[in-house]
Amino acid sequence: MSAEPTITPRPSRFVGTGGERRIRVSFEFFPPKTEEMEKTLWESIKRLAPLRPNFVSVTYGAGGTTRERTHATVKRILDETALTPAAHLTCVAATCDEIDTVIRSYCEAGVRHIVALRGDPVGGLGERYAPHPGGYANGADLVAGIKRISDVEVSVSAYPERHPDSETVEADIDMLAAKVDAGATRAMTQFFFDNDHYFRYLDRVRARGIAIPIVPGILPVQNFKQTKNFAARCGASVPDWLAERFDGLDDDAATRKLIAAAVAAEQVTDLVDRGVTDFHFYTMNRADLVYAVCHLLGLRPEAKEAA
Repeated sequence: MSAEPTITPRPSRFVGTGGERRIRVSFEFFPPKTEEMEKTLWESIKRLAPLRPNFVSVTYGAGGTTRERTHATVKRILDETALTPAAHLTCVAATCDEIDTVIRSYCEAGVRHIVALRGDPVGGLGERYAPHPGGYANGADLVAGIKRISDVEVSVSAYPERHPDSETVEADIDMLAAKVDAGATRAMTQFFFDNDHYFRYLDRVRARGIAIPIVPGILPVQNFKQTKNFAARCGASVPDWLAERFDGLDDDAATRKLIAAAVAAEQVTDLVDRGVTDFHFYTMNRADLVYAVCHLLGLRPEAKEAA
C-alpha cells in the first residue's frame, strides 16, 4: 500500500507565524438620541470591548446638542471602559474659535485621538458645501488647527470611489496629501463593497507618495434598503451581485441576517488574503454582525483568569 500523503497545515491567515495577533480593528459608533438608543449603544460597546479594538470612534454632528452627545459619549467611554476613544470633529457650522474650544475640551477630558473631517453641509449631502465664515476651510485646515493646539493623534477620511463633491479621485488624493502634510497619521476609508475599488485607490495613493495606513472601512449590511440609500448619498456603489444576494428577503429578517454575515465575512477574508491587517467597522451601534466577523478574523476576548 502506498504511504498516506503528507498534508502540511495551512498557516492561519489571521495569526502570524509566531502566534501573535495580526488583525487590528477599530469600531465606529454614533451618539444616541434617545434612552432606548443609549441602551442599544452601551450594550454594543460592552459586547465589542472584550475584542480589544485599537480604538473606538464616536461621530460628530453640526448641531450643538449633537456635539454635546458626542462629548458625553466619549467622556463615558473614558470613565467607564478601558477603551481608547477617538472623537470625531468637523468644520461645519462653527468658527475656528468655537472648534478650538471643542478641541481643548476633548484634550482636557483625556482624549488623545481625534478624527478630523470636513463634514457634510448642514442641509445634507445634496447641498453644496461652503466653509463657515471664520471657520476652518477644509479637512486639511482642521488637521493643522488641531495640531497647533495639541499633539494628539489625528485620523482622517479617504474615498476609494471619490467623495461626492470631488470632480476626480485625484482631487481627493490631493486633499489626502494635504491632510497628511498637516499632521494626519491614519486614514479610514468610506465603506465599499467591491474590494478592487480599495486596492486601485491604494495603488494611486502610494504612487502619490502617501505612506500612512489607509484602513478599509467595512459596513456590515444591517438593512439592505437603508444601506443602498446611504451608499447613494455617500457616493459608494452597490454592486448588482450584492442586490441579488438580498433579493426576495424583504420579509425574511432571519435569512437577511445570515446573508449579511456571509457577505461581510467574504469581503474581509478576501482583504486579509490580499494583505490587509487593519479594519475600521461602521457598527451602526449594533454589535452582532461586527462581533461575528471579528470572531471569524480570529479575535477573541481574553480568557478570564481562573479564580
